[in-house]
Parts: sequence; structure tokens; C-alpha cells
Amino acid sequence: MDDNKKVCCAEWKNHKCAHIALSILVILISIFLIVKIYNDCNKETKLDQQDTIVVSGTGKLTVKPDIATVDFSVMQENMDVSKASDAVNTQISKIVDALKADGVAEADIKTTDYEISPQYNYVNNATVIYPYGGGTQVLAGYDVTQSIEVKIRDLTKASKVVTDLGTLNVTNMSGLNFTEDKYDDLILQARDAAVVDARAQASKLAKSLGVKLVKIVGYSEGNNPTPIYNEMMAVGSVAKAPTAAVLPTGENTITSSVSITYEIQ
Repeated sequence: MDDNKKVCCAEWKNHKCAHIALSILVILISIFLIVKIYNDCNKETKLDQQDTIVVSGTGKLTVKPDIATVDFSVMQENMDVSKASDAVNTQISKIVDALKADGVAEADIKTTDYEISPQYNYVNNATVIYPYGGGTQVLAGYDVTQSIEVKIRDLTKASKVVTDLGTLNVTNMSGLNFTEDKYDDLILQARDAAVVDARAQASKLAKSLGVKLVKIVGYSEGNNPTPIYNEMMAVGSVAKAPTAAVLPTGENTITSSVSITYEIQ
């Protein structure tokens, strides 16, 4: 056999070996995928056939509020926006000083909104003013409004704070809420109580069914509504000191609910 025939024979053998190796690799990969799919399906089947029970638990805390919050606004209007803004600043400064005198910390006096709104009149060709549209738009001035939230930590002073605000020409005052400063911590306590309640319910149910709790395979939390005692109010500018407000604080109930799924056998 000459050299060319030997080379061709070697190349054919190498090609055939490579083809066989590739075929074996494809077969091995196919077997691997089949086994994996089978195992996955088997796991899902076992999970679907898993014996479980679902229990719910509720935790409640009844607490007395330890802080109060109240919102108010100050509004001034002027053709010159800077003058309207200066008037708001002057009034807010007086209010802040009064709040501090009532024992409210400066850190508990927070601006929640500051708005400058141009106001327009509408004039037709006969210079008749139409307040609700039509004609030519003419600038009538600017409204500058600053909204403040006040946190009152000493509830014995809540009435004094509200009464004093009523004498300081605030544009409106609303949303006196009695709540808890450590609300998030109280929610966690309520949730822990709900988990304990659910565990107790699961133990009772397992005993009644004659089964054994194995492990937790599912968990979810419900909403955590908190009824808050509200003393709502809305007042305009007040010319003289009002009668001191009577503000009972009441109690708040913080609730948490959970749902737990147990595997049983």
C-alpha cells in the first residue's frame, strides 16, 4: 500500500472514530436529560402528593397611644409671589415658636408640602370677568401654601397645642391621630403572637386527626390593620382663642394574621 492510501485510510479511521465518539456523547447527554426530567417529575409528583394541613393564627395587642400627630397649613396670596412667600415664612416662624413654647421639639415639626399656585381670572372683550373660564386668561396673583405635620410626644399637651394652633390663623387643621411611636416593633410582637397561635392550632388539629407534624412547607402573612382613634377637625382662621379641646386618646388594637402549611404523616 502506497503512502497516499495509508494517509486516506488513517483519515477515514479518524473520521469514523470521531463520529462514533460524537454519537456516544449525544447518547450520554440524552440519557442524562431523560433521567433529570424523570427525577424532576418524580419530585413534583411527590410534592403534589404531600400530605399537608393549613392553619391560621391571629395575634392582637391592645395598647394606649403614646404620641399624637396633627396637620395644618398656612396660605397667603399676593400678586408678588415673593411677598406671599415672605408672609408664609413669617407666619410659620410664629407658629413654630408657639409650638416650641408648648414643649414640641423642633425635630417633630416637619414640612410635608410647599406649593406655589398662580391664580387666574378670565376676561372677555368687554372686560367682564368670568370666574369659571371663557375669555382671556389674566394673572390674578399667587397662592403660597406650606403644610406642616406636628408630632406631639407629651399627650397631656395635645389639647394646648391644638388650641394654640387655632389662634394662629392656620388655614386649616386636620387629622389629629393618636398612635404609637414604636409601631413597627408592636407589629412584630403581634406577628409573633400570631405564629404561636397558629402553632397551637396545628398541634390541636394534628392530635384530632391522629397525625404527626413533620415540618413547615408554607407560610404567608395577612394584612396588619390598626384601628387608630381619630379626632378629626377642620378649621379656618380663628380670630379669638377657642375653648380648650377635650381629646380622649382611647386605645389602639394592633392585629397580625398568618397562615402556615405543615407537612404531616
